[in-house]
Amino acid sequence: MTKPQIDYAEVFRALPGMAALLTPDLVYADANDDFLRLAGRTREQLLGRYIFDVFPENPNDPAAAGMRETRESMLRVVDTGERDTMALLRYDIEDPQRPGVWQERYWSPVNAPVHGPDGEVALVVHRVEEVTELIHARGGPNGGARARVPQAELYTRARELQEVNERLRRAHAREREVALALQAAMLPAPGPIGPHEAAVRYRPAVGALNVCGDWYDLVDLPDDNLAVAVGDVVGHGLGAACAMGQLRSALSAACRVAAGPAQALEALGLYARFVEGAEATTVVTTFIDRTSHTIAYSCAGHPPPVLVRPDGAVTFLDQATDPPLAARPEHLPRPQARLPYVEGSTLVLYTDGLIERRGEDIDTGLTRLADSLVRHRHRTPETLADALLADLLPATGTTDDTALIVLRL
Repeated sequence: MTKPQIDYAEVFRALPGMAALLTPDLVYADANDDFLRLAGRTREQLLGRYIFDVFPENPNDPAAAGMRETRESMLRVVDTGERDTMALLRYDIEDPQRPGVWQERYWSPVNAPVHGPDGEVALVVHRVEEVTELIHARGGPNGGARARVPQAELYTRARELQEVNERLRRAHAREREVALALQAAMLPAPGPIGPHEAAVRYRPAVGALNVCGDWYDLVDLPDDNLAVAVGDVVGHGLGAACAMGQLRSALSAACRVAAGPAQALEALGLYARFVEGAEATTVVTTFIDRTSHTIAYSCAGHPPPVLVRPDGAVTFLDQATDPPLAARPEHLPRPQARLPYVEGSTLVLYTDGLIERRGEDIDTGLTRLADSLVRHRHRTPETLADALLADLLPATGTTDDTALIVLRL
């Protein structure tokens, strides 16, 4: 059977219902035929223009909020990479044939992302159902005189839904503020760590709830040795922040008494079974021995730390990987590996927000990290940490938070 040749541009233009494509700056890139027809605009009047220059808000309606709500919805899509469905919306449009005359219109919009090869939002699909005729319902099954009775009731309910959405948004924003404050209290700047020079970073995710699952820790050990760990709790918000705080404290204590990183993670895994929200947490722990110039490490389902030597050789610490905490029913010893390092090497631990992107293989993110480390390996830990974030995190942020430790050995 011959595979049909599909012209997707023509498919898009022929789609039933209104659909438009906008850039992340909310500039029209394309619109299908139904959008042009029902909005009363030509393609030339749309393409390359900012959405609210084409469709400004009705200046005669002091209660109008359609522009603000539509903009916030589209920007949420750009920031989070997730679809956003809006409540029923009144958004009057100016009659193109009679400037200054505004037509009362009701819309049911959905905004969705189109991701580019880099995993970032390249376009926003603005899909709209024009429901004005439903609001101005006709009387009787066979038509007849137009009855406007349902209009006020439906519009009132739509506004009530929008007010509920706004209250939820504000509640989520308050939760984010509290969670970030809790995160800051539990992730202070590192104290004295002997002869080691270190930098730490934490970048919260964009969005109201996607925050506070990640942590880092540096623990002084005898003889100027050091334990370094990062972890990532599944989930977001205050619950994840509370679980994170408990696990971080428990691992810090375990590192001080355990014979090595594997034993520290074994103790943490047993503890995680009794902490709500701790299941499937990922974590990696390293013990740095300055006397033998070695790094011992153990990983519970977490992306591998990376060591870059002064000559640019890169090694991922991926030889002691096991499932996340409390992910299997029985308790088993965890693996541990060890490798040597030379002075002047740099060890980097991080959480998956630094490297993972939607629709992209994780090896691509690991390669991007290695390349950035090689380019900037001679920088100080502080400037190297900033360079890694600049190279690897999108300017608009990610939908997952990011913790990072850069340690000069």
